[in-house]
Amino acid sequence: MIARLHGQNGCCGADDHGIDAGALHIATALSGRSNVDQPRIEAAVREILLAIGENPDRDGLLDTPARVARAYSEIFGGLSQDPAEHLSRVFDQESDGPVVLRGIPFTSMCEHHLLPFVGTVDVAYLPAGGKVVGLSKLARTVEVFARRPQVQERLTGQIAQAIEENLRPAGVAVVVRSAHMCMSIRGVGKSGSEMVTTAMRGVFQTDVAQRREILALMKG
Repeated sequence: MIARLHGQNGCCGADDHGIDAGALHIATALSGRSNVDQPRIEAAVREILLAIGENPDRDGLLDTPARVARAYSEIFGGLSQDPAEHLSRVFDQESDGPVVLRGIPFTSMCEHHLLPFVGTVDVAYLPAGGKVVGLSKLARTVEVFARRPQVQERLTGQIAQAIEENLRPAGVAVVVRSAHMCMSIRGVGKSGSEMVTTAMRGVFQTDVAQRREILALMKG
C-alpha cells in the first residue's frame, strides 16, 4: 500500500479514515505533553534581548519572552513523548507487500543553532506476522522525534529504529528531505539547497534488490 500526505490544505489517500496533513500536524502539536520550564525560558529570552542591545520592556517586545516560552513548549514537546505510545496500537492485516507513506511534513529545530529545518519524511516498512499500524501513527511518530533539538541524521535513524523496535517488521526504510535555515539565513547564506538522509533496517539494508525496489516506490 502506498499513501501520500499532501500540504496544509491537501488530504491523504491513506488509512480507513483518511488523514488531513494540516489538521494532523496541529492536533499532534496541541496534544503533546511538555515539561518545558516556561518561566526559565522567559528569563533567558529577556537576557538575550538585553544582550543584543534591545529594550525588552518596549511595547513590541514586552510579551515576547512569554510568547517564545509558549512556542518552545510546542516546538520541543516531543522530549516528553514516547513514540511507542503510537506504534504499539497495531492490528492484524495480512499483507505481502510493503506499506509506504510519502511526504509526511515536519518542522524540527537544529540543535547547533536552534534554527528550524523543514521538509518531508517518506516511511516504508514490510510487515511481518500480519502486524500493521494506522498510517496516522507513522506521521505522529515523525512528530515525536521532530519536536526535539535534532540533527537530520539522528532524526532519520530514530524514526527507523522506533518502527523496527515496535512493529518488528521484516524491513524499514526512511528517507528525510529538508531545507536548513542555518544555511540560508546565516553562515554561507545558501538558500534552495536540500539535505537528504536515509536509514535502512532489515531486508532493506541487507538485500540490494529490495532496497532498490523500496526506494523507487518511495520516490514515486
